[in-house]
Amino acid sequence: MPDLRELPLPDGRSLAVHEGGAEAADARLTVVWHHGSPQSGALYEPLLSTAAARRIRLLSFGRPSYGGSSPNPRRDVASVGRDVVALADALGITRLAMLGASGGGPHALACAAAMPDRVAAVATFASPCPFTGDHDWFAGMQSPAALRAAREGRDARARFAEIDEFDRAQFVARDWATLAGPWGAMGRDAQQEGEAGQDGLIDDDVALVTPWGFDVAAVAQPVLLVHGGADRVIPIAHARDLLARLPNAELWERPRDGHVSVLEALPVVLDWLLEAAGADAA
Repeated sequence: MPDLRELPLPDGRSLAVHEGGAEAADARLTVVWHHGSPQSGALYEPLLSTAAARRIRLLSFGRPSYGGSSPNPRRDVASVGRDVVALADALGITRLAMLGASGGGPHALACAAAMPDRVAAVATFASPCPFTGDHDWFAGMQSPAALRAAREGRDARARFAEIDEFDRAQFVARDWATLAGPWGAMGRDAQQEGEAGQDGLIDDDVALVTPWGFDVAAVAQPVLLVHGGADRVIPIAHARDLLARLPNAELWERPRDGHVSVLEALPVVLDWLLEAAGADAA
């Protein structure tokens, strides 16, 4: 089972931190996993076995108000980058990579912006792009009502949480097959975390549709964007927008994948991170 610890932060908050995969002394690379919304930050299969097979040390944590981490109301995306700086400092990590899924994608990019000399590479699955008003950010989303409410502010998003219901049509058949198989633990974690409280999800949604607090174009590290062409939660247009903004990015489009099934590319994505970070031959 992965380790769990409580990390005190400089502002008095704390993070619930998880560790798994390879032992630190034997690891070729340390990768920080940024979970989706809502999830606890816990590490589970197939993250653990896929990382261990590649001698990757995995770290994860619950973002504020998730999984036992302290609240940080009205946070922006960049604030999580500062939290990970504190995590890396506490563990003495000078070189690492970021991996984020869905709502975790922007936070993985925030860490690269916050630690340009320490984060070697970033990979994201199904990440949203910044909300700039340049285009219809909600176009193609099956159920955008929660994010539309977040545009009206935290109070409006909290009111919507009282009536919000999960729309199963957001997931395509391949998503449900993935949740019934290798990524089943993630689905159970998301359900449990959603039932535990809505504050983390509310703060995530507001952070995603307001200024992120850093310039995506300033992320100069290699970035891999992996996105499903059939995604009904965060449509493929978001990945193409990020591709245009990031100076050193590539996009892997998986035409038949939805929001969850795209995670089945994890083995090759971890291989890409090892190579991009210069750890493939270590």
